[in-house]
Amino acid sequence: MNIPGDLKYTEGHEWIRVEGKIAFIGITDHAQHELGDIVYVELPEVDTEIDSKEEATNIESVKAAAPVYSPVSGNIVKINEELEDNSELINSDAYGSYIFAVEMSDASELDGLMDAAAYKEFLEKE
Repeated sequence: MNIPGDLKYTEGHEWIRVEGKIAFIGITDHAQHELGDIVYVELPEVDTEIDSKEEATNIESVKAAAPVYSPVSGNIVKINEELEDNSELINSDAYGSYIFAVEMSDASELDGLMDAAAYKEFLEKE
């Protein structure tokens, strides 16, 4: 299982890559594998305020639909428009295909997320 060491992770299988005040958010390799072939990604609205642990969007696959939660609070400043027509990009490169980006209002929320080692341990127990 691919678990990059430079990202943070949630128990809901979201990953977070931080660049300054911006948190890029997607789903983990484990999550995309569990979902199977992704057929649709509902992208959130840009310039929407979101709270930590609030549902931001949904992903649909041939197996199921799954919510994607924001691990941090702030304003949605960017979406990955490539996913509108190519949702399968998440299957081929889960960590290269962010879904949305949030300008964080409270960077200390990152402290409550897992690093790669903790996420790997979490997966082994799940």
